[in-house]
Amino acid sequence: MSQNRDNSQDAGQHEVVVGTGPVSFQDVIDVARHDATVRISDEAIEAIEDSSDRIRELADFERPVYGVSTGFGALASRHIPQDMRRQLQRSLIRSHAAGSGPEVEREVIRALMLLRLSTLATGRTGVRPEVAKAYADMLSAGITPVVHEYGSLGCSGDLAPLAHCALAIIGEGPVRTREGELTTSEEALSTAGLKPVELAEKEGLALINGTDGMLGQLVLAISDLDRLMRLADLAAAMSVEGQLGTDRVFQPDLQALRPHPGQAASAANMTSILADSGIVFSHKGEDCTYVQDAYSLRCSPQVAGAARDTIDHARTVATRELASAVDNPVVTLDGRVESNGNFHGAPVAYVLDFLAIAVADTASISERRTDRFLDVARNRGLPPFLADDAGVDSGHMIAQYTQAAIVSELKRLANPASVDSIPSSAMQEDHVSMGWSAARKLRKAIDGLTRVLAVEILTAARGIELRTPEPAPATARVIETIREAGVQGPGPDRFLAPEIESVVRLVSSGDLLDAVQTVTGKLQ
Repeated sequence: MSQNRDNSQDAGQHEVVVGTGPVSFQDVIDVARHDATVRISDEAIEAIEDSSDRIRELADFERPVYGVSTGFGALASRHIPQDMRRQLQRSLIRSHAAGSGPEVEREVIRALMLLRLSTLATGRTGVRPEVAKAYADMLSAGITPVVHEYGSLGCSGDLAPLAHCALAIIGEGPVRTREGELTTSEEALSTAGLKPVELAEKEGLALINGTDGMLGQLVLAISDLDRLMRLADLAAAMSVEGQLGTDRVFQPDLQALRPHPGQAASAANMTSILADSGIVFSHKGEDCTYVQDAYSLRCSPQVAGAARDTIDHARTVATRELASAVDNPVVTLDGRVESNGNFHGAPVAYVLDFLAIAVADTASISERRTDRFLDVARNRGLPPFLADDAGVDSGHMIAQYTQAAIVSELKRLANPASVDSIPSSAMQEDHVSMGWSAARKLRKAIDGLTRVLAVEILTAARGIELRTPEPAPATARVIETIREAGVQGPGPDRFLAPEIESVVRLVSSGDLLDAVQTVTGKLQ
């Protein structure tokens, strides 16, 4: 789920230095979500100057160099006279800033700009230092270009989104200030004491030829999912407890028989959360007639664990991509300027789609656990729909409907974007990744998972409170946190939507995770 909080109070509290090595996951989060300022290292400035000098040399060559003395895409065969090359770069940015649709979230744009700056700082793109500094200065000043939902095919870079950002550094197009005010780039730069940049040979191309938009969203998604997987374990443990399930199936020796690391971590978390539960202990005796729990309870670690392992695979891909210099053409270490295909977004697009599958299934099993709470044939002694006076009250009946609607949408969002490709640029760019589209639907999917887990936790809290004896200390602390947020316990029907939103906020902010970890220690 996106974290579009007010970042103004965090401005300047942390500085990210670009050019001392690959930017880290934490660097991206700090800049995107906490308004960290950005500075380019002296070593990076030197490398940028060296490659810029090489581009200036090539500008005078008789042999055409793509992006320096030629047009772009299908127009690459057109030789551009020297006196028109600066106009070529401006025209490139203006024409490619052709996005449409709703504005993209601020955190996504800031992540995108940081990652483009990271590539510029490698010294492999041929831009001058002032171009790279313009991105660092805009990020530090909290100026965010307006970028639109549609416009990237995920190949040749996230062209339209990156072009809207490049448009801002030349003093054109709309931007938002740190406070969210919509204004012109020219005015925002002037207010911040900054000047527009006049682009030289290749510089416009270098600003738009990267996978930065889809990569930034992948990093943000992994950060969100790391938290949500722990909360999925919490939700599952609360459902096991509230439905009189057993924790014996989560024992380490049973998990070791199938040694997937995510599964072991998930089972260990559930065991920690259920430790010292009076409810679980109350039905451990030989007189208990329940032989096996339903799959949605018993197999929770297998599903959540598979999702965790998928996230770790995506993390590996993202880490490699963060260490990459994506541009075309690129200035090599020995000074050549070579065309290449590294801008193709397939590696990132595939894992974005893979994560959407994992998100959908994690939500699906959560909804099944919730539904069991509401059915008297399966909830082991709880009232129908957890209602106070069933028939007069409907309890959590429609909360499960909400979950079901979201899960159905998540299944649609799990259909991969990366299997599609629409040729463009007069068939020069005849196979594309659609990675930006995969990233956009994953963000929506993560929001859906957040809401599904919130409904399960809200329902499980009510179910646990209808049981005796005492719940586990960890689940008791979670329920206490929910009640402190103004969500009432069992009773007659009341306006339910605000209570769901309260728990959604607790899930997305990390407050519920913090609450359970005050008892269990840090979960895996």
